[in-house]
Amino acid sequence: MSGFHTLDSADLKGKRVLVRVDLNVPVENGKVSDATRIERILPTLREIADKGGKVILLAHFGRPKGGPDEANSLRPIAAALAEHLGRPVAFASDCVGEPARAAIDRLAEGDFLLLENTRFHKGEEKNDPALVAELAALGDVYVNDAFSAAHRAHASTEGLARKLPAFAGRAMQAEIEALSKALDHPTRPLAAVVGGAKVSSKLELLGNLTKKVDFLIIGGGMANTFLAAQGRRVGKSLCENDLLATAREILNNAGANKCRIVLPVDVVVAKEFRAHSPSRVVGVDEVADDEMILDAGPRSVAEVEALLATVKTLVWNGPFGAFELEPFDAATNAVARDAARLTGEGKLLSVAGGGDTVSALNHAGVAEQFTYVSTAGGAFLEWLEGKVLPGVEALRA
Repeated sequence: MSGFHTLDSADLKGKRVLVRVDLNVPVENGKVSDATRIERILPTLREIADKGGKVILLAHFGRPKGGPDEANSLRPIAAALAEHLGRPVAFASDCVGEPARAAIDRLAEGDFLLLENTRFHKGEEKNDPALVAELAALGDVYVNDAFSAAHRAHASTEGLARKLPAFAGRAMQAEIEALSKALDHPTRPLAAVVGGAKVSSKLELLGNLTKKVDFLIIGGGMANTFLAAQGRRVGKSLCENDLLATAREILNNAGANKCRIVLPVDVVVAKEFRAHSPSRVVGVDEVADDEMILDAGPRSVAEVEALLATVKTLVWNGPFGAFELEPFDAATNAVARDAARLTGEGKLLSVAGGGDTVSALNHAGVAEQFTYVSTAGGAFLEWLEGKVLPGVEALRA
């Protein structure tokens, strides 16, 4: 990977390796309910250990306020990590100070240690030089494998990378390579699917993509705002009427940038927002005042599928409809499965990310069939928005 130091060039044997990972995983009744983020970091951890490094993990969990609290302790995560790793993982009750130093002193080459929640210290989110220095004193080498936290300039994500020899872990490397290939150096034509509820949450994303992609396919609730901006009637659908002028501006800018925006031509409407609510398919000019748009219709799906057959690269963020409720998952499922098929046939490079997107692709049963699916939320969005991610920039060679 050009421009970044990776584990290929790291001297790890006998070294204390501070590895920033994302263990902010969902926990229910004391058990990890989704281990995707744990599974993503296993190759990095095993490689460091197998090369003779002492693996010292740094991570945050939850949003603790004012110091340590049991509800946000990483202690239960150590057991889950050990289970997936297939090797013992020790735990230290603090990420700095005597508990951390004593635990690190007990490590042999190839051992694993998880330090307590970095956010138990206020200096973490402030990128406090004093905390950075304390953390740096615990290690010889720094590895960042937490792309999902790389949009924050925190002590453990950015500060440490400026203090110690710094390297990208394998999950970080895969993320950077996939996003760069999809958006910075794509094989064209390049299309982006952007869905979700609100235009307001993705203004910067839409603005950046109209400068970069050949086709911008808009779905979800935000499509309603664009339809309304074109003078269409959207009934009682979710619609940001205060952003109609902004939507028109995005449409105009897209045209100036030779980016074609694709909006639904037909929609699935219902009078109630609930699963299996009576629904009908109508053209975008035929939505009644007491109806709400809950999905894209079959003609819209066919148009998107025909478009995907012509493109080489796809970036996806957000669903086409209320995919959590049947039958309003039909458009998202259909397009996702078509993109997965094209990817499997070697005709499409597909990269997706964002919380709802991952859930939607899992719901469609195709997440494993995309070229790359990012587990990052905010960091993935900020990369698509064209922003500099401090945790990534600090790893540049």
